[in-house]
Amino acid sequence: LSPRRRRSCRCTMAALGSLSGAELISTADALSLPADAYGNDPNLEMMWAMKAYQHAEIYFNLICSVDPRFLKLTKEDDQIYAEFREQFSEMKVDIVDQEELKSDAAKLRWRPFCLQFEALVEDFNYGTLLRLDCSKDYVEDNTIFATRIQFFAVEIARNREGHNTALYERSAKGKTVSIDVASTKHKEAGGYFTREESTAHT
Repeated sequence: LSPRRRRSCRCTMAALGSLSGAELISTADALSLPADAYGNDPNLEMMWAMKAYQHAEIYFNLICSVDPRFLKLTKEDDQIYAEFREQFSEMKVDIVDQEELKSDAAKLRWRPFCLQFEALVEDFNYGTLLRLDCSKDYVEDNTIFATRIQFFAVEIARNREGHNTALYERSAKGKTVSIDVASTKHKEAGGYFTREESTAHT
């Protein structure tokens, strides 16, 4: 997402925090509709975008903090992965081709896969942000809308097949470097006596 869209989503999230219980229920009911049912209503479009962005932000922070190979995204991970690889055995998930999700032929192929999880995966058909290249963040040119069950299918495969591991390792390495830099600065700032201070205290 672009910085402008990120700011808009955050502002919308803050606004939702001020709604009453009844208003939140009304908002949830509205968000249970398919995205194309919103027409051009900017308020509903923003609520939908906020919900999708919040989900994406939480997930990305998760795979940067925990080794993705050990993540469990749903209670049905095993079934989702088995069915996905049975029906889409040739599909590359490290870098997803949009045509494999968005073309007319792809939609026909995905439909029975998605519907079999309607009663198993909550909000299985909600609009969800999916990264095309798993080595990159949720930037605008690397992000598309998919259904939530498509998101789970692709991301569970990425996690189990090791495609998201490099992202986690890169993040972990960055945190280690930050700790080392902070430690060095602490020493330079007085964490240990300097030579002059050591002399002064003898």
